Amino acid sequence: MRILIVEDDPMLGDGLQRGLKLIGHAVDWFGTAAEADRAIGMMHYDAVVLDLGLPDDDGVALLGRWRQQGRQMPVVVLTARDAVASRISGLDAGADDYLVKPVELDELAARLRAVTRRAAGMPEPVWRHGPLEYQPAARLALWHGKAVDLTSRESMLLELLLTYPNRVLTREFLRDKLYDWDKGSESNTLEVHIHHLRKKLHPGIVRTLRGAGYTLGTLEAIEIGTSEPEGGDRA
Repeated sequence: MRILIVEDDPMLGDGLQRGLKLIGHAVDWFGTAAEADRAIGMMHYDAVVLDLGLPDDDGVALLGRWRQQGRQMPVVVLTARDAVASRISGLDAGADDYLVKPVELDELAARLRAVTRRAAGMPEPVWRHGPLEYQPAARLALWHGKAVDLTSRESMLLELLLTYPNRVLTREFLRDKLYDWDKGSESNTLEVHIHHLRKKLHPGIVRTLRGAGYTLGTLEAIEIGTSEPEGGDRA
C-alpha cells in the first residue's frame, strides 16, 4: 500500500514514515499543503494521513479541494484538534476517519487498513481466491489452510493483486506501489517477487500478459496448475 503523510511536525512525520515503512508500506511524507498537492497530482495513493494544522493552508480546506477535484483516495485525519466541531468539519469535508494526537502507530495502521478495504469494496477481514486465504491485518497467507511464509514485499504484491482481481496491473503501477520515491529498485526485482509467489503459493497464482503486465491467476489456472513462463511475456 502506498501512503501519503501530510504532517508538518518533523518528529511525528518522520516517526510515522519510519513506522509504516517497517510494516511494509511505501510511504511519502511532506510537511506542507503545497507539497502534498504536487504529490497527489503525480502519484496515486492508496490512503492519506492528513494533519489539519499545516503551515501554509488549513487541512480541512485542502481535503475539500481534493474531493471537489474528484480525488477519492481514503483520508485519515490526524490532528490535535479534539473538539467535536473539528471532527465534524473534517468528516464533512470528506475524511474517512479521524484520529486525535497522540496516536499509536498500531491503531493508525489498523485504521488505514480498514479505510482501504472499504474503498476497495472488500470490507471482510479475510480475502479469498480459490484455495488462497489472505488476512491483510496480519499479512498472513494461507494455501489450503496452511500458512505460507511470505516476505513483506511478497505480501504487498499479493495484496495488490487481490485488491484488483480483474485488472491488469502494469509493471510501473506495481513498482510505484511497492517502492518509495527515494528508494529505487533493480529492474528485475518485481519479477523476482512474482517468481517467489508462484513458487511458494502456486504456479498459476500470477498471470503474465505480454506487453501489458500482471493479473491475478484465474481459478481455472490454479486448479489445473498452469502458469506463465518465468520472466515471460506471453498472453
